[in-house]
Amino acid sequence: MASDHPLTAEIAATAARLVVEEGLEYGAAKRRAHKQLGLPRNAPLPSNEELEDEVRDYLALFCADTQPGELRALREQAAVWMERLAEFRPHLCGAVWRGTATRLSNIHLQLYCDDSKSAEIALINAGVDYEVGETQGPRGPVDLLTVADRCRPLNEWVTIALSILDKDDLRGALKPDSRGRTERGDLAALRRLLDETPPDTREGAAP
Repeated sequence: MASDHPLTAEIAATAARLVVEEGLEYGAAKRRAHKQLGLPRNAPLPSNEELEDEVRDYLALFCADTQPGELRALREQAAVWMERLAEFRPHLCGAVWRGTATRLSNIHLQLYCDDSKSAEIALINAGVDYEVGETQGPRGPVDLLTVADRCRPLNEWVTIALSILDKDDLRGALKPDSRGRTERGDLAALRRLLDETPPDTREGAAP
C-alpha cells in the first residue's frame, strides 16, 4: 500500500532501489534515501510494510528474470544452515523468508537458545569463523553472529546473520504481522516454500 504522504512515498521508492541494488537493510536504506533526497528532518519515513511493497514493485519491474533464481539459491543455503543448527530451533526471517531477497541479501536466522553462548560454542567446535556484533531483539540488544559462506549456485559469498535469542522468545515469534503474513518460519515451513517453487525457476543462478 502506497503512502498518502508524497515525501514518504518518495523516500520509499528511493529506499527500495537501495535495498535491491546495494543490498541495504530497510532501516539503513530509509535513512540514506532521506539524506540523498535532501528532505526536511521531520519528513515522515515509510513503514517497513510500505517499503516492502516498493521493493516488490521494483523487483517485478527490473529483476523479474533473475530474482526468483537468486531467492531460491539463498533459501536452499538457509535450509543447509538450519539443518546444521537444528538444536537451536532456527527460524528464517528477513528478505529471504519474505521472498524479496536478491544475491546481495543477507540470510537472517534467529536461534532460540537455552544458553546464549551455546551457539558460539557450536560454531567453534565446527571450526566455523564468525564475527560478533549486536542487534535488537524482542526484549533489547542481543548478540549477532555473522558467518561468510560460499553460495555455489550464485558463485558468491553470502552472509549468514545469526541472532541469538532466548528460547522463551519463541512463544510469540510466529504471530502474523498487520497484514496477516508471518515474519519468520522454521525449517519445515521453508521446505514447503521450496517445494512450491520448482528448481527450474533459477534464471539468476550461475552455472
